[in-house]
Amino acid sequence: MTQKDLTIVVPVYNEVDNVRPLLAEITQALTPENLDYEVLFVDDGSSDGSFALLQQLAAEDDHVVVIKFRRNHGQTAAFAAGFDYARGKYIVTIDADRQNDPADIPRMIAKLEEGYDVVNGWRQNRQDAFLVRKVPSFIANRLIARASNVHLHDRGCSLRLFRAAVTRELRLYGEMHRFIPEMVNNAGFTMAEVPVNHRPRVAGESKYGISRTFRVIVDLMTIVFLRNYGDRPMHLFGMLGLLMGGLGGLTLFYLFLVKIWAGISGGWAGFQAEEIGSRPLLSLGILLVILGVQFLVMGLIAELIVRVYYEAQNKPVYHVREVIGRSEIED
Repeated sequence: MTQKDLTIVVPVYNEVDNVRPLLAEITQALTPENLDYEVLFVDDGSSDGSFALLQQLAAEDDHVVVIKFRRNHGQTAAFAAGFDYARGKYIVTIDADRQNDPADIPRMIAKLEEGYDVVNGWRQNRQDAFLVRKVPSFIANRLIARASNVHLHDRGCSLRLFRAAVTRELRLYGEMHRFIPEMVNNAGFTMAEVPVNHRPRVAGESKYGISRTFRVIVDLMTIVFLRNYGDRPMHLFGMLGLLMGGLGGLTLFYLFLVKIWAGISGGWAGFQAEEIGSRPLLSLGILLVILGVQFLVMGLIAELIVRVYYEAQNKPVYHVREVIGRSEIED
């Protein structure tokens, strides 16, 4: 496979009015750079004639490559397919709605060549609706930064530049494209941010809404778990199991002491002096013990799954950036 200098991955979903002007802007931005590049459009099950137009563009321009999905899979799947088919040493992702400006790509390349692995776009002056786009983005950005400890000004910008080695280590599924910075950070790659131009949408309809904020919260739980406990789930489930089981055991032990003390000090009434069978505290103690056992068993099952994941597929548990001082690697 012939390697290119640059691959531009463009997910397309019902953007028939935008793809031709976007390609013209990409050509205008990259022609002076003397780069051997390809523009890889991923048609994500469009129904508005986008694919037919992309076919026409591929016939007109040798830089254009088109991938067509059988149905709509979402932006994460489109990015994943673009990464798999990309031939570039560097890979850029950009939205098809023309809100990202291809003229920013050369500056991002220059930043990457300072020694970074990923360069994220930072939309300092966003041209989006305040309540529908800016507010949810602000909430999600702050929430993710606090939970993941990865601090970026704008993690939602699709204009992003990678070294090819980075994309080979990304495993994208579901809607995890929102958490690419967290996945990059978890793998030990370096990141930088570059202010980029952001433009209002001039054609087509936005596919984003405030409902995505709630999906981000759910996906964030997955990212935090994978980042902190992905290779040692027993540390999480075992801790919860011991905590709940311990609290349940202490609760039951307290009731046991209450019953014994009542029997000793109750005189003729004996152990009948204190009735604990109907106390809610007994039910709570039993419930906590049961939950503790369940969490411990869940942790053991998760540990077995992790071992199958790493050992059966020979997955590495580390990420090597480079090896220095060895002329050859022996098998």
